[in-house]
Amino acid sequence: MKVILAKTAGFCFGVKRAVETVYKQVGKGNIYTFGPIIHNEEVVKDLENKGVKVINSEQELLTISEGTVIIRSHGATKQIYDILEQKGVNYVDATCPFVKKIHKIVSEYSKNGYEIVIIGNDSHPEVEGIKGWCNSKVTVIENTKEALEYTNRNNQKVCIVSQTTFNYNKFKDLVEIISKKGYDIIVLNTICSATEERQTEARRVASQVEAMIVIGDKHSSNTQKLFEICNDECENTYYIQTLDDLDTQSLQFFGSVGITAGASTPNNIIEEVHSNVRNEF
Repeated sequence: MKVILAKTAGFCFGVKRAVETVYKQVGKGNIYTFGPIIHNEEVVKDLENKGVKVINSEQELLTISEGTVIIRSHGATKQIYDILEQKGVNYVDATCPFVKKIHKIVSEYSKNGYEIVIIGNDSHPEVEGIKGWCNSKVTVIENTKEALEYTNRNNQKVCIVSQTTFNYNKFKDLVEIISKKGYDIIVLNTICSATEERQTEARRVASQVEAMIVIGDKHSSNTQKLFEICNDECENTYYIQTLDDLDTQSLQFFGSVGITAGASTPNNIIEEVHSNVRNEF
């Protein structure tokens, strides 16, 4: 069997930076992360075993009076930073620099009277964080239906940004729909370069093989997008979190298999899957 492993599979810069930030704090007293540091259960479990606790809400944060709080890679609302400052709690900001850039963009444009439109998943923590830096009306659009229904009743200027892990082709399609409405629009493509590169390679690999394996946490937005892209190119696409989820019986009938992984998938999991597929077949 021919096995192709995507070169871009695994931790991106922002995720690697965030995870390393937490591990450096281990053993330095009470360590908390505001939300899971990344969307990967294996990594979060390992950190919990080392004493790192996850804070899942603003209410939980208010009970913290000592130790260090680490802001997750997805970022957080301005309100969270304000609480930490007001309480005098030590914190380390592990927000991905690409996400941090969006916070600055929406803060500045909303202060200048722009309505903010975020292309992304409204319930995703990154988007929730971005919304928390807006000082004007903000609308989240994820699909064609929402783009078609979007209206700017106050005739405000509109600034469009994107969740960093959104599907690039879908972003372009949704922006085109909104642009045809005739509003005064500025479009800033804030999908990170690593995401675009990963999606492009995944599409190319999936088009060359008979079966495709996408590795990543079920809650990982960028992995979900990779699965959608690969599934469009290769009907035999499998979404797994670890080697335990892989049905090797299903692969024995294929002559070629491609492997890619989300930006929050540890290299050891990728290598374990890669080695198993090569050795089994």
